[in-house]
Amino acid sequence: MLRSRRIRPFAIHAVLLGALLGILTPPAEAQTTYRWIDPKTGGTMISDQPPPPGAKLISTRKEQAAPSEGSLPYATQQAAEKFPVVLYTAASCSSACAEARTLLNGRGVPFTERMLQSEDDVATLKNQLGADVLVPTIGVGKQFSRGLEAGAWNNLLDLAGYPKTAPFGHRPSGAFAR
Repeated sequence: MLRSRRIRPFAIHAVLLGALLGILTPPAEAQTTYRWIDPKTGGTMISDQPPPPGAKLISTRKEQAAPSEGSLPYATQQAAEKFPVVLYTAASCSSACAEARTLLNGRGVPFTERMLQSEDDVATLKNQLGADVLVPTIGVGKQFSRGLEAGAWNNLLDLAGYPKTAPFGHRPSGAFAR
């Protein structure tokens, strides 16, 4: 025999109150961290409070209390710091350059796109490459690969420590990123 259950008004109010608090709660604020040398002890102090008068301020850092939506994974941050990626394109390069962007964004690689617009731009890249310019060209740190060769590009990115796939919520890089 089935019994009907009555929903208690308290449960409905609790759910509505929880939803309202979730909507009205402000997002996490950035936290400031101070680092200074204590004039009394000579030791380094780290605090979320400003240093006392007379202390020698070494640094101030603002950090998010919670990870932000667009933050990169630690491994990607390390790879990007040691081996920044630059994608060289040209206005005449459409489909191959689009595939190059897709490859990099598919792996979650943050990159800078430089469009070769003048003969000086081409000459500068040619000096870096030590060979003729072929677009798209990728630069991973001090290593380059001319032309879109997915195997060679993936090898360079793997050696630099970039992820094989983009993390959830990754925002695309490049000139045409939304």
